[in-house]
Amino acid sequence: MSAAKGSIPGAPEAQGQQRRGPADRHGFRLEVRDLEIRNRRDGPAVVSGISFAVRPGDVLGLVGESGSGKTTVALALLGHTRRGLSVSAGEIRLDGMDLLRLRPAALRQVRGARVSYVPQDPSAALNPALRIGYQLREALRSHARITGDPETRVREVLGEVRLDASPGMLRRYPHQLSGGQQQRVALAMAFSCRPSLIVLDEPTTGLDVSTQRHILDTVRRLCRRYGVAAVYVSHDLAVVSELAAEVAVMYAGRVVEAGPAALLFGRPLHPYTQGLLASVPVPEGGRRLTGIPGQQPPPGHRGPGCAFVPRCALALDECRARAPEPVPLAGRTVLCLRAAETGTARAEPRPAAAVTDPPAGAAVLSVRGVSASYGPVRVLSGIDLEVPPQACVALVGESGSGKTTLARCIVGLHRDWTGEMTFQGARLARGARHRPVPVLQQIQCVFQNPYTSLNPRKTVGQIVAEPLRRFLHVPRGEQSERAVSVLGDVALGPRYLSRYPDQLSGGERQRVAIARALVAEPSLLVCDEVTSALDVSVQAVVVELLRAAAARRHLAMLFITHNLALVRSVAQFAVVLRQGEIVEAGPAEQVLADPGSDYTAQLMADVPRLRS
Repeated sequence: MSAAKGSIPGAPEAQGQQRRGPADRHGFRLEVRDLEIRNRRDGPAVVSGISFAVRPGDVLGLVGESGSGKTTVALALLGHTRRGLSVSAGEIRLDGMDLLRLRPAALRQVRGARVSYVPQDPSAALNPALRIGYQLREALRSHARITGDPETRVREVLGEVRLDASPGMLRRYPHQLSGGQQQRVALAMAFSCRPSLIVLDEPTTGLDVSTQRHILDTVRRLCRRYGVAAVYVSHDLAVVSELAAEVAVMYAGRVVEAGPAALLFGRPLHPYTQGLLASVPVPEGGRRLTGIPGQQPPPGHRGPGCAFVPRCALALDECRARAPEPVPLAGRTVLCLRAAETGTARAEPRPAAAVTDPPAGAAVLSVRGVSASYGPVRVLSGIDLEVPPQACVALVGESGSGKTTLARCIVGLHRDWTGEMTFQGARLARGARHRPVPVLQQIQCVFQNPYTSLNPRKTVGQIVAEPLRRFLHVPRGEQSERAVSVLGDVALGPRYLSRYPDQLSGGERQRVAIARALVAEPSLLVCDEVTSALDVSVQAVVVELLRAAAARRHLAMLFITHNLALVRSVAQFAVVLRQGEIVEAGPAEQVLADPGSDYTAQLMADVPRLRS
């Protein structure tokens, strides 16, 4: 796409005031028109026909499964595409200015000043070698004509995200902050120049419900205060339901349904939107999580008709032969030939499957009086818990409560602990290297961060086959077949065998990590926030998979999560941690429905809920 000559419209000195009002006669701050991005200029379309608009102070939720094109669109709003992709058509107008026609130098002036970005992983947004005060000042000095005195603005913007602006805080490095604090610093950097548009790519993934609530309140408040338009990319439909004024649902590179959040969540019309909402867990329980069967087709394999046909129970021959066009219907736009029929009635949710009581018997894992430290800092104190055979125990609590530290102690990755742990009646050594191979095989862990848990130099096939080779001594000729089978269990196909982690989305990486753990045929699976990076449909599939695995393989699980709405769907027991101590424990239904602790009650109150 050719770049237009000339400077950026609007003098930088005046932008701080101009950005607070409507930018055009329609009152939209951001307008995206017929955006198309291809895999190289002559390759298949990755996204196509993308159109939406956002008013000042409003939030647009961009939702859909992993691989639907959400992040591709989000990055395009900064005038950027991933390696190998290019914009082949369309416009992205911010305050009337087409970002796609700016020269590189002009685009650099726009980024940070007029449009800013908050990535999914807050640690990736901050330089680990620089103090946070320096990083905030650096962002401000780059656009000094807009923000004025950096020191004054640093104190102001940290106050806006409710962080201490003391010299001690400003001297900290990113690793000295909690995940919630890191995300608040990233938000402060994004809002520091008072941009017209802020793009947020899964900014609350991995955060506990209380921290998530504070982050969402901060985003909502700052957008309204400064008239900022926001595009919030997420797979968490409950979060989007509470935050966004408008919602666009993406599937296979196209927006299949878009409109006001209240209408879309209250009465979805597209079968895909209906399927996503049926996958969302609710804090009160009472319904079965139902994932959408199958997978969305990759670019180049979407066929001539509707891309959702292979997964749609309502598909007709016409749907296979002719691609649908956007149709205005009932206050929103729908990309479905049968939209009028699908909206006439809404299917009743299926009743929740009973989480059966575990069989009687000695505990698979027993933890007695365990206290753990990092140097002089104690993070766990006197932890007692048991994981019965074929049972799931959910471990919940805020970030920093010690959940992950306990998991690392159990799997042998953290050795600085006292007390006693037994696995199947035998004492566990503190470090993994001192444990026999059968114990290493029978205790498997799935880590929270899918971006660091996979070896970037190995293919998916090699990653999943590694436990088969090391623990089970499966012949090389059978490893590929076993790997394909377990990948199918986590909604991935054989085409993923030759891919590398950097070719996968965050949700796809996490599914590979789960497959690697299950292929080892463990007796105890420690799941550390395994669903935090998954979209709701795959989350529902994985939860049912884990339930089935527990029954079929006599598998016990310690399920660490901040998603309290999910606990009733997977666990028989719940343990609530606060600042390294257990404040409540018991049957999951009792703990969540009738909390005996004010802390647990507050956690439940902070859980985001779908609009109805």
